[in-house]
Amino acid sequence: MAGLEFIGVRKTYPNGFRAIHGVDTSVADGAFIVIVGPSGCGKSTLLRMVAGLETVTEGEIRIGGRPVNALEPADRNIAMVFQNYALYPHMSVFDNMAYGLRNRRTPRDEIERRVADASRILQLDGMLDRRPSQLSGGQRQRVAMGRAIVREPEVFLFDEPLSNLDAKLRVQMRLEIKRLQRDLGTTSLYVTHDQVEAMTLADRLIVMNAGVAEQIGSPLDVYAEPATVFVAGFIGSPAMNFLAGTPVPDGPGVVLDGSAQALPFPLPSSAPRGKVTVGIRPEHLEPVSRDAATLELAVDLVEALGADSLVHGQLAGDGQGPAVTVRVDGALRVAAGETLPLALAPERVHFFDAGNGRRLV
Repeated sequence: MAGLEFIGVRKTYPNGFRAIHGVDTSVADGAFIVIVGPSGCGKSTLLRMVAGLETVTEGEIRIGGRPVNALEPADRNIAMVFQNYALYPHMSVFDNMAYGLRNRRTPRDEIERRVADASRILQLDGMLDRRPSQLSGGQRQRVAMGRAIVREPEVFLFDEPLSNLDAKLRVQMRLEIKRLQRDLGTTSLYVTHDQVEAMTLADRLIVMNAGVAEQIGSPLDVYAEPATVFVAGFIGSPAMNFLAGTPVPDGPGVVLDGSAQALPFPLPSSAPRGKVTVGIRPEHLEPVSRDAATLELAVDLVEALGADSLVHGQLAGDGQGPAVTVRVDGALRVAAGETLPLALAPERVHFFDAGNGRRLV
């Protein structure tokens, strides 16, 4: 096992397109790191540079303290699990898992031991003679993971391994991957666009946006203190509400644009004199009695999800104000056309610079 370091890592293609604008972070030995972001943000490019499938334009990547920029993929002691499984259809499960070891001329008894250990961990014991076409999607993904495990690498690399599975199986496999990584203790780098996967799997997150690592930190820190409007909107489901506002000239608080309502909370000392962006998570708005309300929502639509409901509406009473989504208890009965009084604790409000999108602290 080994730690992983990114030191000023950049990637620029020959046509001048800069895919990675500079990543600096270290990954502790045995940690589970998730790179998350929308399509085209550079997350897979960063993973492929670790694997040696993309060259590093500037900076350095180290595995176990050893620079690997100039090493071939086979010499980096990493194992990669792909989105499409990449199994050989004409080979049995055993042969698929053993293929890499045979290429490295590993002794037969050692191959059998490693495959047996991996198949037991992944509950593939009775399937070693089957072909990939005889397996379900989840079983094929376990075979792909087993092929990586038998190599006993220093670092596991996962490139959106669950994206081809249905929703229920994704949840099951997510739990299996987390349990497996914890039991093996192997440093892991996992790429996904799914922020739920990212939050539940990661020890630390790297949130990417247009080639920039916008924030690096633990999942709870990124959720509680997002560094930018992008991070705040990407992490969390449903997404954070963003409201434009203007600081009150002669007192604490901010007046929300398009609404006569105001938040009576003091802004951070770094707040600019002009516009600010106010961020409020749907789960942090609490239905209360009218006397205790901080805001009032004109309800437009209610999505009943069972345990929870999502209430959509506008803050202005005439229905023309800024749109807001609120997550409420599923037992709460509220209908379109009603007004929902809401309370909001000051520590739950996020303020961002309306110009550069950075968090105000």
